[in-house]
Amino acid sequence: MTPAPTLQDLIETVEHDAAGGDPLDLLATASSTVAQLEEVGDAVLGHFVDRCRRNGHSWTEISGALGVTKQAAHKRFSFSAPTLERFTERARRAVDAAAVAARELRHNFVGTEHLLLGLFAQPEGLAARALAGAGVDRAAVEAKVLEVVPRGGEPMLDNPLYTPRASLALQGALEEALRLGHNYIGTEHILLGLVRDRDALSARTLKELGVSVESIRSRLVEMVNAIAEQRRQS
Repeated sequence: MTPAPTLQDLIETVEHDAAGGDPLDLLATASSTVAQLEEVGDAVLGHFVDRCRRNGHSWTEISGALGVTKQAAHKRFSFSAPTLERFTERARRAVDAAAVAARELRHNFVGTEHLLLGLFAQPEGLAARALAGAGVDRAAVEAKVLEVVPRGGEPMLDNPLYTPRASLALQGALEEALRLGHNYIGTEHILLGLVRDRDALSARTLKELGVSVESIRSRLVEMVNAIAEQRRQS
């Protein structure tokens, strides 16, 4: 078996990637590196769990191979498409587009990165407009995503599973909507849900493209408030 990176390998990677030798810079880079390893690791496991499922293996067999209980395996890897009762039509289409983006990249899962890509499918939505205003386009996002999760080559699932982080991001969209006093979930709330977890690939991708969590949140809140003001005056 090909050996995994050693502790020394990872330390050297962090020291190479850090902006400088300051301990806080090194710590921040180490945190980002570990988060990336965790997300890619989850994607790798999810890929082979999906392969086992396609070959007809039961959750009992899969959990045995993973060395965990059946309940633990099912809970970790059985995230399905979320319910979208409160989502606007644009938001629903953006979520559908996320699964399309995953299939186009031949990824057998829908992660936060695919949800971010899906937002560009609704160019009139507040999320896509905010991203465009920040100078971010779909091609740049996809290029960054592929640097971390290369294009796959396996047969695709008809209904790829959602990663835990993607599911939590969509739950976060509801929380963001409630925080703003909205009784619906639009593309703007999905984007807010995606950036609230700074270790998620969606948030890291935007950061690498020069967009901070604070700036995108501020931009979206401004847009939402402007629309609310227009409605009050009409």
